[in-house]
Parts: sequence; structure tokens; C-alpha cells
Amino acid sequence: MLPPNKLTLQYATALADTILAGFNKHYTMFRACSTQAKTLFEEQNWQGIQQLVADRIRMYDDRVLEAVEVLRREFAANVLNEEIWQYAKTAYIALLVNHKQPELAETFFNSVSTKILDKEYYSNQFIFVKPATSTEYIESEIGTFNSFYPNKDGLRSCLVSALNHFHWKVPFAHISRDISNILRAAKRHFGEKWPPNELNLHIQVLHSAFYRNKCAYVFGQIINGHDRHPFALAVVFNRKGRLVIDAALFEAHQIAVLFSFARAYFLVEMDVPSGYVQYLQAMLPMRSKADLYTMLGLQKQSKNIFWREFLQHLRYSEDQFICAPGVKGLVMSVFTLPSFPFVFKVIKDTFGPNKDFDQRYVQQKYQLVKRHDRVGRMADTLEYSNVAIPVHRCHEEMLEELRTLAPSQIEEKDGMLIIKHCYVERRLKPLNLYMQTASIEEKQAAVIDYGYALKELATANIFPGDMLYKNFGVTRFGRVIFYDYDEIEYMTDCNFRKIPEAPNPEYEMSDEVWYPVAKGDVFPEEFGTFLLGEPDVRKTFLEHHKELLTQEFWQNKKERILQGLLDDFYPYPQSVRFKPSKRQEGDDTLDA
Repeated sequence: MLPPNKLTLQYATALADTILAGFNKHYTMFRACSTQAKTLFEEQNWQGIQQLVADRIRMYDDRVLEAVEVLRREFAANVLNEEIWQYAKTAYIALLVNHKQPELAETFFNSVSTKILDKEYYSNQFIFVKPATSTEYIESEIGTFNSFYPNKDGLRSCLVSALNHFHWKVPFAHISRDISNILRAAKRHFGEKWPPNELNLHIQVLHSAFYRNKCAYVFGQIINGHDRHPFALAVVFNRKGRLVIDAALFEAHQIAVLFSFARAYFLVEMDVPSGYVQYLQAMLPMRSKADLYTMLGLQKQSKNIFWREFLQHLRYSEDQFICAPGVKGLVMSVFTLPSFPFVFKVIKDTFGPNKDFDQRYVQQKYQLVKRHDRVGRMADTLEYSNVAIPVHRCHEEMLEELRTLAPSQIEEKDGMLIIKHCYVERRLKPLNLYMQTASIEEKQAAVIDYGYALKELATANIFPGDMLYKNFGVTRFGRVIFYDYDEIEYMTDCNFRKIPEAPNPEYEMSDEVWYPVAKGDVFPEEFGTFLLGEPDVRKTFLEHHKELLTQEFWQNKKERILQGLLDDFYPYPQSVRFKPSKRQEGDDTLDA
């Protein structure tokens, strides 16, 4: 290619400047949301925090569309030649040399450019398929973490300093008691290895607190010689409106649950997000970078990382995509690559019986879940457009299903199957299949957790709609997760009713109902008929969750939500919580 002329370079540089300005505006607003979360937490404005999470999700797409409009209006970007885009990418890389969020800015460039360019141009030349800028050793202006060293009071003084570092406007009810609880929990966890006593003993704490729902989390590590021990502290309000430590977690797998794909995103004020991700991954090696970016509210970056990992996996694997095991859905065609732990879901062109809605309606339901608090019971999804898969990697049964049931969603070209729109979810074992092979004890545990899943979803203002086992999955840890969203509804939009008495016995024997049923009507008494066919399952369910079959349970949950009452959710075992007495709950003294 010939060297560019001066005008071409100026034009390309201006294009790059405009895209980066769009990203900088987005991240400034993103950080403002996280800063606001601290104020809302101090004010105990729980509904405000939930709304902030929902609003922040839409923010990225709004800024992308805004940047696209500017580029089309001021640069005629939709008709620019390939040379301009190539030099714009080069100019953009140069602009990121001293940037604090270069990886996020690259993803923003991809989002903007792919909105403008035809899909034939999705190649290394015009987008960042691979990262071009390193995120190692980026210096944060405010610091990624803070270190606290013991003085004559040892770790107790470290913990007091660490908690005071966050400068919450609300005081702790009794910080001395909280510190004692934390140290006792550490002693139980470490046993004879406690207390640590190496010369370099100190505590590191991530600079910003993590806010979600009614809790603030403090994440850090205890450094003792060559050993690093992760910990997490959960900070909540007591009945008197003062702060208390509700739990201290020292098990990495318990801390990792806080970053589960089935939970709402955190609100965290970060200057250099890659620094937080690197620190958290050192604490929690079982969580990938994609997982962590997602839970920090940077799901677009997570999508980018996931796609890079997916392409690499395709290159180094040989198996074929197949139809996912389980009962065929009426709305989605679902396929998976056995060697890759995710499923791909494509909305069908024509739905099965009793599905009187369209593709747009289904997309809105998935967006609802993305914005809503998933309380550890709803799988998060990644949404993609124009996914290209080699045709030879697709089993014929899968191809035939897509050609038959979703022809508008696919295109076959140059040996590639291009899926125009799909959702990606972590692969779980369908609960109905799990129940077929589970032992009696496993079945009992699953049906008990299934009941808790329904209760927790109801508390979060979610009614699953279709409650059949096939719409729920079981994680590797035995947790029941809901993952089929086309019939999901807000509890507040449902009308929970009792079945009225039949006028005579003949009506009860009839296949037809003898009472009017309106849209949104739900009859909990009917749940047992299609959920509890097996005697042992029915017995276990009724022992633990019989109230789920009553109209009163669902109506009471609905009324609490309408009153603005948000129940507490604890994403860690009850056994690790510090449970103060009523006297302690009311203790307003501050002891720093």
C-alpha cells in the first residue's frame, strides 16, 4: 500500500479522535455511576442502587449509537474507503499509549466500527480482534489497592485502618466488635497457622468498595511472607442505621460465588479497571478475566474477551456443534460445542403452540433479565450478532434444525454459517435430565434448592412463567439456576388467584375450566400437578416449600414489592454470618 497523503492522515486521525472522545464520555459517565453508588449506599437507597445498575447497562449502547451518528454526519463514515479505516485504527492505537482504560477503548472502537462497516469487513484490518495495547503496569492516579501494616496492635489496627479508609459518612455501630468477629473467623479458618507472623505481614485492600443491593464489599488479601490469603468483608446496616460487618469470607470458592454469572453486576469506582481484574484474578484464579470484567459492569469487554477465547478454542479443537441435550424448546433453538462449556441460543422464526408473541418480545425478556437483579438464580447471557462458524464444524442435525426453524437468522456463505443474532449462556445440566439420573439424596437436595430458587426469584419481583424443570439447570456445585426467559414476568404484573369452587362435581371432572382466566392470572394450586409427579419428590417439596402452592405466599410477596420493601439476599452461607444479639444490633457506640 502506498504511503498516505497528509489529508488522509488528518482525516483518519480526526476519525480516531472522535471515537475515543465517545469512549471517554462513556467511561466518565460509568465512573460517575459508581461514585453515586457510594452515596446511595450511605442513604440506604436500595431501589436507587438497583436502578443505577439497570441504567448503566443501557449507557454503553447509547454512547456507541451517539458516536456512530457523529461519524456518519461529520465524516460520512458509512462511505469511507478501506484505507481511511486502516489508518484510523493505527491512529487510535497511538492515542491509547498512555490511556488508563485502553482495552475498553479498543472494544468501543470495535462496537462503533462494526455498526458502520458491512460484516465482510470484520477482520484484523479494521477492528481489534487481538489487543494492541498492553494493560500491564498501568499506573492508577488513585491506586488499585492500599496496604496497611500492623503497629503495636497488630492485625487489629490494620483492619481498623482498612475499614476507615472508605470514609463512609455513616459510622460503624461498634467497629471494635466487628474486628473481633473478623479475627475469630480468621482463627477458625486458618487454625494453627493463625496468627501470621512474617516480617512483611500486612493487609492489602482494593481501593474502592464494591456495591450491590444492600451491601458493600471489601476485597483484599493478607500478605504473610510468600503466602497470600484472599478475604472479603460484607458491610451492611443494622436496625439503627449504623454499619456492621455481616460476614468475613476467607475461602476462595466462597468469595468466587460473589462473582457468579447468576448475580447482578457490582458498582465499583475504578480508574484502571484492568488493575482490579488482575488483582481479583490473583485472588480467585477460578474466575476468568471475562467473568471478572462482567461482574465489574464491563460486560462489553467480557464479550470481547469471550469471543477471542472462543475463536482460539475453535482453532485448537475438532468436535462439531450439536443440538444441546434436553427437551426441545418451543421458542429457542439451542446448540453447543461439547468441548466448550457454553450454549448458543437462536430465536426461532415460528414458535410452538401457546406462544403468542414475536422475536422482539423474546429479546425484550432477555434484556429485562440483563437489567434486573438476578439474585444468584438467573443465568447471565452474552448477546452477539453475525456469529460466523465453519459449516464443517456443524453437525447435520443442528444445521437442519436451524434451516428449518430459524432460516431468517442464518446465512451460509463461503463455507461459513453466519448466525445473525444469538445468545450465549454457560452450559448447565437441565434439571429434568439431572432428576432422571440423580440419587434419592441428590433429588431431594435439588428439589429443595429448586423451591428456594422460586422463592428468591419471587422476592426479586420475578415470576418465571414456565416453571417446568426443563427450564432450570444445575451448576457443578448443585445450585439450581433459571435460564429460559421467554415467559418471564414481573411479580407485580401477575394476578395470583385461588381456584374458585366448582358449581358441581361434574365441572371438576371436566377438561374445561369453569372459571374465567384473564391474561396475567396465575393459580399456584396448579403447580403441584405438573411439578410433583414423583412421590418422593412431592414429599420433599411439601416438607420444605408447601407454601409455594398457595395463593397467599405469592400475593404476600407481591404486596411487599408494591410497598417498596426489599428483602435481604446473602450470597454466602448463613453459617459464616456474624449474628449479633438484639442488644448489639441497637448498639450505636463508635469504637475505632
